[in-house]
Amino acid sequence: MARSSSSAAQLQLFEARDPAQPWHVRISRRARRLSVRVYPGGRVEVVVPPGASAATVERFVGTHRQWIDERVADLSAISGIARDTLPDAVSLPALQRRFAIDYRRTASSEVRAVVVAPDTLIVAGTLDNEQRVARTLQRWLMNLAHTELSRVLAEIASEHDFVFRRVQIRRQRTRWGSCSASGTISLNVCALFQDPAVMRYLLIHELSHTRHMNHSRRFWAQVEAIEPDYKRLDRELLQGWQRVPGWMFR
Repeated sequence: MARSSSSAAQLQLFEARDPAQPWHVRISRRARRLSVRVYPGGRVEVVVPPGASAATVERFVGTHRQWIDERVADLSAISGIARDTLPDAVSLPALQRRFAIDYRRTASSEVRAVVVAPDTLIVAGTLDNEQRVARTLQRWLMNLAHTELSRVLAEIASEHDFVFRRVQIRRQRTRWGSCSASGTISLNVCALFQDPAVMRYLLIHELSHTRHMNHSRRFWAQVEAIEPDYKRLDRELLQGWQRVPGWMFR
């Protein structure tokens, strides 16, 4: 997604707020409308299409200000807990699975995460560094996402005659997925924290880009032919960061 080299829209927004607050404006050529995202920790990102004026952005923020402030308060509190406490379980709605975590302190300086039963994950090693433990959990989820999301992606592709080259799993703060001209589909590991229908919509969205490398009418017609409820699911995905635990970005 493109980032604007001009800071005019950002200055207009930030001048009306406390400069210490983590608000950002991102101009995206892919955006069809203004949207706002609140991330774990309380960071706010306003996504605007090219050509939107600073006044339009200000009106949009003003209209949604109460909701934004409520979400910032909620997610700041959640993230604050996450910084001090590691999870005792990981729930992954997209896969309809939940893993209880058994932490085992050992002399090994390396921290490892191993699934020992369908619903149990052992995390073992030196557990004094919570950031290191969080990164171990992140790596485990990245591997799981590659296996499970690749499988579902391949099933949808086979059913609807899509062709893609390979799958990449990333841990990004601003993008759910992308598709390159060469057919590489990149997916955000945080899709695992979304509802199954939302996750499936994301995969359909990226597969549709293998035929239409844009957001034209033909692209959306392709998406709608497979998922008629795509507009609602797209809105849910835009707010999907609210369902991502704070430790995923430590």
